[in-house]
Amino acid sequence: MLDDAAMSTPRSPFLATALERGFIHQCTDMDALDERLCAGRVVAYDGFDCTADSLHVGSLVGIMLLRLFQRCGHKPIVLMGGGTTRIGDPSGKDEARRLLDDAEITRNMAGIRNVFMNFLEFGDGPSDAIMVNNADWLDELRYIPLLRDIGRHFSVNRMLTLDSVRLRLERDQPLSFLEFNYPILQAYDFVELARRFDCELQIGGSDQWGNIVAGVELGRRAEGRTLFGLTMPLITMASGAGWFPSYRRRRVEKVSLFLAAGRACDQASFASSRRKRRRTGITGALFSPACIRARNRRWLKS
Repeated sequence: MLDDAAMSTPRSPFLATALERGFIHQCTDMDALDERLCAGRVVAYDGFDCTADSLHVGSLVGIMLLRLFQRCGHKPIVLMGGGTTRIGDPSGKDEARRLLDDAEITRNMAGIRNVFMNFLEFGDGPSDAIMVNNADWLDELRYIPLLRDIGRHFSVNRMLTLDSVRLRLERDQPLSFLEFNYPILQAYDFVELARRFDCELQIGGSDQWGNIVAGVELGRRAEGRTLFGLTMPLITMASGAGWFPSYRRRRVEKVSLFLAAGRACDQASFASSRRKRRRTGITGALFSPACIRARNRRWLKS
């Protein structure tokens, strides 16, 4: 977590505003990133796996951070995880994600695209957002070249310390070799985006810190690039648990997808039930239709 006492006030409008709004949890090198942002336009990305046909409230902070990034004159990339969704991110999960087939991933990707149209300006301009799919390069990887050219930069000792791995092992819960490879592919995504679009910054939730740092280090070791990582605080429930634990997924399914168009009514119907609010520790007023509309208007204007 950022040490406010030791950190100087950023000069770049993006970092200064993001800090003021509480959007920043960790940064790989705040001073160097601030200097780079002041020097000119920067390209940054945030990745979203296609595990559902919309995004839950936990993704909203990342979306608003990308919006702020664009409003400050920089270029955001929305990375669709058409490739990594086939594996499943183990971060914050007690068990492996259900493997989706290609048709489900394609359908989910189409739904997620619609969410971003309400927040970002897409186009061909220098600060216009673009949307790319990591299946475009991950599907073309060959196993032996990947091990030789990329795998040699990763230490198993270090990977075992990642929270997504360590917590599973400490709880004696299975972690498949498939999931163990996820941090490598996420790191490779960062380097590939740097090659294709000169992307220098990866944004993600605080649970992605280890994977983001792996991408920064891979860029430095493999290609001598200077890359940066920035994480946001996770939105949690009243209990402090992340949004949402896997064992509650079915119970709160209507809530966790409220960012999709037309889902606000489902959200409100859930929040109106006092019994369900007590059971999940969620404050109903947070999700009332009036509150959602007011919050969206306030954030979209800011």
